[in-house]
This record gives sequence, structure tokens and C-alpha cells, in this order.
Amino acid sequence: MAGKGKVPARADRKSGQVAQAILNVLGNIPKTHRHASSKPVPVARELANAAAAKAAMISGGLALPPGPWGWLTILPDLIAIWKLQSQMVADIAALYGKSATLSKEQMLYCLFKHAAAQAVRDLVVRVGERAIVRRATLKALQTAAERIGVKVTQRAVGTAVSRWIPILGAVGVGAYAYYDTAQVARTAMDLFGRPLQIEPEHA
Repeated sequence: MAGKGKVPARADRKSGQVAQAILNVLGNIPKTHRHASSKPVPVARELANAAAAKAAMISGGLALPPGPWGWLTILPDLIAIWKLQSQMVADIAALYGKSATLSKEQMLYCLFKHAAAQAVRDLVVRVGERAIVRRATLKALQTAAERIGVKVTQRAVGTAVSRWIPILGAVGVGAYAYYDTAQVARTAMDLFGRPLQIEPEHA
């Protein structure tokens, strides 16, 4: 019974670290060398495929160390993937001519809508063909990051056992990173492909 109690405690400690890591990523939206394209969809798909493949390699490589060493790579893995995905989102925004208005709210929405929709649902609202982006206070962003941190940590704890399985576990982790990055790209293309309306800051 004692062993079972360790996982929730560890997850609780990790979720705070994950939330802070998310805020750190949001605090540094990447610059992009991409420019608006007359045909953004095929170029964005190429970017998405390349980023997803790179994400799979990163996560798969970090998941190779077996046992407890595998657990220690989880947070660095998440941070590396989020940075990669953030660059991809910035590049996709540029292809659609939306670099100038790319914000923390949009970045958070793109990175986590597929994995933690409830936490980001108030940041971007679709109204017809438009997407309304609601500027959030720092407190609101922190709250969203905390909720996402819990979700992400729960999944990480639930799949941590795979990191105890050499090679096979790394393949599974890499496959999820590929899927996760592809979903981020899909959200970004859907968002930036719409007319955006930026609303004032809200709590």
C-alpha cells in the first residue's frame, strides 16, 4: 500500500514544475524567419511533418535510459518538445501572416488545446469563421498553466512505466511525441487560417 501512495505525491510535486516550465516557454515566444505565403497550407504541412519527426527523435532518445534514469528525463523531454512546437507555431503563424499578433494566449491554446481543452477554452473562442482571442492576465495564464500541468503530469506518471522498458518504451514515447506535435500543428493551422479578433485583457 505504501508504494501506491508514492505516485500521487510525486505527481503533485511534478505538476508544479511542469506548470512553471509552461510559463517559461510562454515567456519566450520564438522569432521566425518565415514570411506570409499565398499558399500556406502545403508549406505548413511540411513544417509540421518535419517538426513531428524531430519531436519523435528527441523524445525517443531521451526515453532510452531505463529505470529511474528514464523518469528523470521526463521534464527535460517535455520542455524540449514544447520549445520545438513553439517554434513550429510561430513559423505557421508567419505563413498565415499572423506573426504580428501572435501572443501568449494563442501559443498556449495551440500547444495544449488537444490535450487540455478545458484549461484553454476561454483563451480562444470561435464565432462563425472568426476566432476571438481573449487577452489574459498573468494570474489567468498561471491558472491555466497549473491546470495543464496537472493533466500533463497525470499522463506522464501513467506512462512512466514505459520508460522502464528498453527500446520498446522509447519507440512508444517517440510515437506519442510525433502525434502530439501533429495535433499542435493542426490547431495552429486552424486558428491562423481564420480572421482573428483580439479582445482586451480579462481575468
